[in-house]
Amino acid sequence: MKIFSLALLSAAMMTQTAYADDVSDGIARLQHQWAAINYQTADHDQKLQQMDNLAAAADQFVTANPDRAEPLVWSAIIKSTEAGIKGGMGALKLAKQAKHELEQAIAIDGTVLDGSAYTSLGSLYYQVPGGPIGFGSKKKARANLQKALSINPDGIDANYFYGDYLMHRKKYEEAIPVFEHALAAPARPDRPVADQGRITEINAALEKARVKVSG
Repeated sequence: MKIFSLALLSAAMMTQTAYADDVSDGIARLQHQWAAINYQTADHDQKLQQMDNLAAAADQFVTANPDRAEPLVWSAIIKSTEAGIKGGMGALKLAKQAKHELEQAIAIDGTVLDGSAYTSLGSLYYQVPGGPIGFGSKKKARANLQKALSINPDGIDANYFYGDYLMHRKKYEEAIPVFEHALAAPARPDRPVADQGRITEINAALEKARVKVSG
């Protein structure tokens, strides 16, 4: 019986590991494609179409992995990015879909991907208009972004978006050290395009904050 039980446990562990690897591989593909589209595609219409195609692929990935938080997070990130490219009422619809997915992800496990669900949800809350049209909330934005930082205090994205939130609140002096901390974040060897793109955004925001402070 012991041998049989161990064999069953071993088989279960192998299946679970393979499942986890499949999800990890799928997330890596979404991350790489998102970075290429977001940072390396210059034409607006082409970028919008490619991001829309990637959102459809992410939806399929979510459907295939209904109990995992990671696909929901990345599906939401892709939709949020598409919303930023698209603009207008179509963007609000995408933002609402992204919000719903992030809330679902947090309900499953908000700590996955270094708290990216909280980072992304916080960024939506300060960039989307408030009611009655949208769901924007400065208070909820701050709460979610600070939650993300409590999970991943040295992360490049968590610090960038918190700094960007402070910029939206015109708290330029407070934003400067946050952006500086973001620039000191450890490199992600598996995501060089995303890192370089984010560093470019941080440097631009940091320069703007310094100009605002200096008058």
